[in-house]
Amino acid sequence: MTGMEAGKAEGPTADDYALVAKAAAEIEAPDLPYRPPMPRDRKQAIALVGAGGISAAHLDAYARHGLNVVAVCSRDLKRAIARRDAYFPAARVTDDFDSLLGDPTLSVLDLTAHPDVRLDLMRRALNAGKHVLSQKPFVENIDDGRELVELAERRGLKLAVNQNGRWAPHLAYIREAVAAGLIGEVTGVHVEIRWNHGWIAGTPFERIDDVILWDFGIHWFDFLASVIGERARSVYATTARAAGQAARPPLLAQALIAFDGGQASLVFDGATRYGARDSTSVIGAKGVASAHGPDLGHQAVELYTEAGVSRPRLAGAWFNDGFAGAMGELLCAIEDGREPLNSARGNLVSLKLCQAALRSVRSGLPEPL
Repeated sequence: MTGMEAGKAEGPTADDYALVAKAAAEIEAPDLPYRPPMPRDRKQAIALVGAGGISAAHLDAYARHGLNVVAVCSRDLKRAIARRDAYFPAARVTDDFDSLLGDPTLSVLDLTAHPDVRLDLMRRALNAGKHVLSQKPFVENIDDGRELVELAERRGLKLAVNQNGRWAPHLAYIREAVAAGLIGEVTGVHVEIRWNHGWIAGTPFERIDDVILWDFGIHWFDFLASVIGERARSVYATTARAAGQAARPPLLAQALIAFDGGQASLVFDGATRYGARDSTSVIGAKGVASAHGPDLGHQAVELYTEAGVSRPRLAGAWFNDGFAGAMGELLCAIEDGREPLNSARGNLVSLKLCQAALRSVRSGLPEPL
């Protein structure tokens, strides 16, 4: 009997049946560009519109990275003044949006207002010749999104979306590992998050029926799109109210996504009072990139390939480096005359995934894309 024949005769081992993994050699982590991108010229004039809760994260990130916010606009001048004084004391404050549109020194508007008013603000800003960073979710209607994308392109302007999760250090490193071909073609993407989203009780967020899949989950539909592109073919999703939850909308949600050559799952347990955990895995034909930790800001990353396992030590945190990344990428795209990674056109793919999940919740069936 030849050696090859002997190998065939032996068949699977006990370790194969028991799913025992082989130990991997520890290797040096690849140096990947996961940090927030920044333009060569950080003096491009930015005006922030909307002084709600999330605006503090925007302004803090911009101040830390030396970006140039010259105006803060809000219908509530007291809140605008407070934001200005805390982060950019030299900026002007106004409640007159049109005054920003007519200011030739302003090149970029960061629109953090709620969706019910943001659509009109985006149209007016683009028609006035301003580059725009839109808060997420970008639009509630895909046709409106296409209209805005086409308007920006006709005017030669950049329109980007504040999908700040793209620059959360762990998600950015995984995305860059995929882009560099380190794990091969993606065959699986799996996210499981358990945390307490009950804080929304008594806030405006409680009025959002699909707060988990739409307002929160859009980050992970966007992350999924960033690593599989337009390969998705169907989405099946469910939501449920957790036993004992106080907030009105369902805090439990999950989505299964079928894509060419692979599968994905997003599981959100938003009523977890104790034992919070966040894990992300992207599986490829040549390796696996994964992250895990107690929350979005504390994550350990591992990259497995044929050569072994590396564990990069990443700097920064989602809040607020992610916000710096979203604006920084837009400024770089303006400077370089290219499309931003977080372009509104690209974000339409993420929105289609998310909205298919919402349709599936209502129909009880997988929704095609």
